[in-house]
Amino acid sequence: MMKPKKIPMRMCLGCNEMKPKKELLRVVKSPEGEISLDFVGKKNGRGAYICRDINCYEQARKSRRFEKTFSCKIDESVYEVMADELRQETENS
Repeated sequence: MMKPKKIPMRMCLGCNEMKPKKELLRVVKSPEGEISLDFVGKKNGRGAYICRDINCYEQARKSRRFEKTFSCKIDESVYEVMADELRQETENS
């Protein structure tokens, strides 16, 4: 008998809900300190997860959860770029 495959769970920084990793969007801090959205989940660096929902993103941004997770200050322009990418992603899907 085969063992059922374990589904990796991650917590969304916006709504604080545990969800399957596949459903969430990875935000990554590269070794160079650059922060970006990782749509494929393969980028190098420290990862954090949010729902593919602009509301969760805004919630995490407002409560500075990205800055706490990556323990660094994040520039406003970086947030804007991520918000735009997320909006495009949700429009296309």
